[in-house]
Amino acid sequence: MKDIQNQHDNRNIPIEKVGIKDLKYPITVLDRKNRIQHTVASICMYVDLPHEYKGTHMSRFVEILHMFHPEVALKKISGILEEMKKYLNAESANIEVTFPYFIKKESPVSKTVGLMDYSCSILGSSNSEGKTDIELVVLVPISSVCPCSKEISDVGAHNQRGNVRLSTRFKKFIWIEDMIELVEKSASCEVYSILKRADEKHVTEKGYANPKFVEDIVRDIAAKLKKDSNITWFSVSAENFESIHNHSAYASITNGQRPRL
Repeated sequence: MKDIQNQHDNRNIPIEKVGIKDLKYPITVLDRKNRIQHTVASICMYVDLPHEYKGTHMSRFVEILHMFHPEVALKKISGILEEMKKYLNAESANIEVTFPYFIKKESPVSKTVGLMDYSCSILGSSNSEGKTDIELVVLVPISSVCPCSKEISDVGAHNQRGNVRLSTRFKKFIWIEDMIELVEKSASCEVYSILKRADEKHVTEKGYANPKFVEDIVRDIAAKLKKDSNITWFSVSAENFESIHNHSAYASITNGQRPRL
């Protein structure tokens, strides 16, 4: 059969990224407590396309995933990227694996167990020289109490739920749980899936006693990461969905040299 993708293209325009987006696929992730965790990811895969080719072979991206199934995990990303370049005759490759990660979490007083889900991503890229870059991303829900509101109010203080996005590059392996715990400890209070009345009292009072601006949150996280010799680069941002404003409060810090691929 005629291979249209391999036909010559005369427009002389290379394409930086071509591939597939949002493919749902089962993966395994290392779990600090239970060894592994099965989850379902949304996967994007891209390669470069030289100017002389009309198209790439989209089906081959899915075939590559099947080659590594069920080991589509952090430790296999480098191998997947190299296979993408080889199988698709490309010089560079990129992969984005986004998945929900579940952690059993006890409420602070009643010790009621519930499952918290966190959105996580593994971002990988490989260039023509075989250099690979891997970034681990977690999105962590938090709560915060406004220090200014507490200071100027006779009674109470406004509080809100927010999200912290933490991205890291590292020398050795890093646990998803460690990144999540670092973020949660830097907030006014953690977020839980189940809270009884005694728990609600605890988190309300804990947050009130520990007010944080978004600036405080990202600075506290950055200060801890700078002391970690395993971390070579990080980017952290905090967004509070303000309870008394029609906008969000936002702050971000990036530290370290981002690899050039």
